[in-house]
Amino acid sequence: MLQNLQETHPHEVIEIDLEQNPLMRDRIGKPLPVLECGPYHLRWPFTEQDLRVLLSAATQRREYYEKTGDKGFRERVDRGRRISGMDRFVLWLSRHFMLVFNLIVFLYVGLPFLAPVFEKAGDVGPAKVIYAIYSPLCHQLAFRSFFLFGEQPFYPLERAHVAGFATYEQVIGADKANIIDGRNFIGNDLVGYKVALCERDVAIYSGFLIFGLIYALSNRKWKPLHWAIWIIIGILPIGWDGISQLPGLAFTPPAWMIIRESTPLLRSITGLLFGITTAWFLYPYVAESMAETRELILRKLQYVQQLTVKG
Repeated sequence: MLQNLQETHPHEVIEIDLEQNPLMRDRIGKPLPVLECGPYHLRWPFTEQDLRVLLSAATQRREYYEKTGDKGFRERVDRGRRISGMDRFVLWLSRHFMLVFNLIVFLYVGLPFLAPVFEKAGDVGPAKVIYAIYSPLCHQLAFRSFFLFGEQPFYPLERAHVAGFATYEQVIGADKANIIDGRNFIGNDLVGYKVALCERDVAIYSGFLIFGLIYALSNRKWKPLHWAIWIIIGILPIGWDGISQLPGLAFTPPAWMIIRESTPLLRSITGLLFGITTAWFLYPYVAESMAETRELILRKLQYVQQLTVKG
C-alpha cells in the first residue's frame, strides 16, 4: 500500500524493530504494525485510504511550517536525523541515574564528616571550607549535631533530658543556649568536633541513601509510595518534632510556657523516616520518566542508524 502511494505522496519508510526496544514494545502493544508519520499514528488494521489521509496530513503540516519559515521546525527535523553527544549522555544517564543519585547523596552526607576529621588532624583550613559550604544549608547548631573524637557522640541541651550524657550547657559553661554561639562552636580535643550537618539532616540524607541503594539493588521494581502514607509516616512526625521545639529558640519564653527540646534519637528516627519515605515516593516516578526518555532515544538511535545505512 505504501508503494502504491509513493508517486502521489513521496515518503521514506524507516522500520523500527520493537524487539530491540522492549520499553517501546510494551508501550505500543498489539496489534502491529503501527505507522507513525510526524504526530499522526495508524494501528493495524488500516486501509490504503487511511494511509493516504495520514500522508496528506503530514505533508500539509510540513508545508505549512516551511511556508511560515518556522526555524524551530527545521531544527527539530535536523536534530531528529542525528545522534548528538547530549543524546548519548542522556541515554547513559537514563540507565545509570540511580548510581548518579546515590553517589551524589553519599558525597553530600559524607563530606560533613570530614570536617571533624580535618579538625582532629590539625588541618583547620579544609575543615573551615566544609563548614562554610554547608553553613547556608544547615543551622549547624552544636547542641543538635553529632560529634566525632570526643567523650560523647552528641551534647544535647539540658531541657532535652537525655540521661547519662553531659549537656551542651555544661560543656561550654553557660546557663543557657545561644543560637550564634551554637553555630560557631566547632568543638575541641576534649568534647570532639561537630559534623558539618545537624543530626536531623544526617538522618534525612542517610535515609535517601539507604532507600536508594535498596531500590537500585532491587532493579527499580518498587512502585511509588502512596502519598497518604508518605504524609503520615514521613512528613507529620518530622514536622511535629521540628516545629514543636522552635519556640525555645525563637524567643525567651515566659516561665509558665512548656518548652520542648527534641533528642538526638527522635531527630534521627524522624529524619530517617522522612528520607526513606520521600525517596520511596519520588524515585519510582523518576525511574518512570527516565524509562520514557530511554525509549525515545533508543527509537531515535534505530531511526538514525537506518538513515545512515540507506544513505
